[in-house]
Amino acid sequence: MTRKDFIEVVKNLNTDLRKNPDKWENNSLNDYLEAISRYTEEIQAFYDNTNQNINSEIPSWKIFADILKGASIYE
Repeated sequence: MTRKDFIEVVKNLNTDLRKNPDKWENNSLNDYLEAISRYTEEIQAFYDNTNQNINSEIPSWKIFADILKGASIYE
């Protein structure tokens, strides 16, 4: 994933939140930031459980995008 791809992910998340706030588990900034923190702690387990060969200790645009997307629905 490129930086431009990441920008598109963020734009799409913003559009989705505006159009479908009821589909977001964490639709306030406070809740979303808390979910980002929690989801970041668990992202390696997600990659392992879905058989993705990704090391979350090596930052990438894909990992950042996965964290932002995951935090929108993380409980």
